[in-house]
Amino acid sequence: MKAKNWDIFMAFFRAGLLGFGGGLSAIPLMHREVVKVYKWMEEDEFSDILALANTLPGPINTKMSGYIGYRVGGKAGLLAALTGTVVPAVLLMIILLTALNAYKDKPWVQGMSKAVVPVAGVMLGTLTWGFVIKSVQAIGWPLTLVIVAAGVVVMVLSGIHPAFFIGALLAIALFTKKDFDRKKRVNTS
Repeated sequence: MKAKNWDIFMAFFRAGLLGFGGGLSAIPLMHREVVKVYKWMEEDEFSDILALANTLPGPINTKMSGYIGYRVGGKAGLLAALTGTVVPAVLLMIILLTALNAYKDKPWVQGMSKAVVPVAGVMLGTLTWGFVIKSVQAIGWPLTLVIVAAGVVVMVLSGIHPAFFIGALLAIALFTKKDFDRKKRVNTS
């Protein structure tokens, strides 16, 4: 295995190994590996991939790792990333579920299971705050707050699937980009 493919495998293996609580809890870890450690892409690119992955069906972890692996290392990178993402989950499920099932009535196992939830919440909150800051830098506080509020109303209060909201935002961005670019050119000349 070439060094770059080994790095791809290890980046997603670490994220998969430590991402307790499902695919969403591994996203901040994946973000750290891809953006901070290996610098394969910028924050904005990662945010775009996350948004797109949310609109597609299937597990978010494998969609993101597959795309990032392919982008960084081609077909071999795609296989390395997917393997690195899936192997820890399979191994940990076999090992941990066997152990948890054997000791499920013990108080320390119940406490451990409950303690993972707030940790995953803090990880997701940190990643979310980073995205809010990036949005503020790109579009300002007022528009960021409007989009966040609309997201809460649409997804949380109305129960509409996030893919529809993200798809609508992508469509708005596509149709208004030309107008925004034209206004920007007029103001700078």
